[in-house]
Amino acid sequence: MTHEMIMSGFGGQGIMLMGQLMTYAGMIEEKNVSWIPSYGPEMRGGTAYCSVIVSDEPIGAPMVSEPNIVVAMNLPSLHKFEPVIHPGGALIINSSLIDQEAKRTDIKIFKIPANDIADELGNAKVTNMVVLGAIVAATSCIELESVLKAFTKMFAKKPALLEINEKALRRGAEYIQKNC
Repeated sequence: MTHEMIMSGFGGQGIMLMGQLMTYAGMIEEKNVSWIPSYGPEMRGGTAYCSVIVSDEPIGAPMVSEPNIVVAMNLPSLHKFEPVIHPGGALIINSSLIDQEAKRTDIKIFKIPANDIADELGNAKVTNMVVLGAIVAATSCIELESVLKAFTKMFAKKPALLEINEKALRRGAEYIQKNC
């Protein structure tokens, strides 16, 4: 199965890290992966996004034009990427920052109050990990344990970060499993 994703939000929300962890976790599972970031003036404050592909098959081209999964961490991202989701795909919305309903009826919609959950955990910086846990639970494209292994390897020199980020990942996954 091939999962083509666009993860988007304000620059500084950890969008690129989510994409990197997703691809690294895919590599741990011996899947074919691709990650393409969108940098530039969007890095701090504007809409930033990355394209991620995780596949059991070889990847023909790394560009994602019609994703089957979109993550919208802010309202501009919802407006920009909701229209391009493949019918039957999934839209994951950070309902802490997005108060509008999605317009599409031919996709699955998962709403998660990611900022609120991160605040409950005592660290607003883990909002992206809450959402990454939600992606894993909503799509089953990779295993949560693989994301944790990827995080541990990427942040080997900062082991103190693992505990709070693991809690955030698990809370995001649990929220989707219980509420969606």
